[in-house]
Amino acid sequence: MEIALLIWSFALSVLLVVVVVWGFDLQTRLRRLEHRYEHLFSDDEEPSCAAALERLSDRFSKVNTRTERLVVQMEEVDRTLLRCIQGVGFVRYSAFEDTGGDQSFSLALVDGDGHGVVVSALYGRDATRVYAKPVEGWMSHRTLAQEEQQALEKARRVVLPDVG
Repeated sequence: MEIALLIWSFALSVLLVVVVVWGFDLQTRLRRLEHRYEHLFSDDEEPSCAAALERLSDRFSKVNTRTERLVVQMEEVDRTLLRCIQGVGFVRYSAFEDTGGDQSFSLALVDGDGHGVVVSALYGRDATRVYAKPVEGWMSHRTLAQEEQQALEKARRVVLPDVG
């Protein structure tokens, strides 16, 4: 009988310890919940869930308005960037047999739609000549030299990396 009483005493002691620990845990959780509640309603004269929800709704509408403004600005920046120089292609070469060092060059400057210019400078011993040819839609209505075509293709690969 003494062993049974000892077992029951031990079991009740363990149960009492578990209940005390559980009580402390519940008290801690309640304190955290009260802190959150005070934080939520800290600037209200009379705290209510409806007032808190209305404040949150106002904040969400402000965030939504700001997001819409940012989207409009982003679209405007995207449209502007399409008209900026995005592709640059540069090719150096020797235009004449009697000059060395690849002093001549062709430079293609194009926007996102392939509109721009190809500038070529042909270096000779007596003079240097500079030519500019317009480009529209990745093509020029003027005949492009092989080096100018290479510069335009390099610029196109910068703007449209998936193309060839």
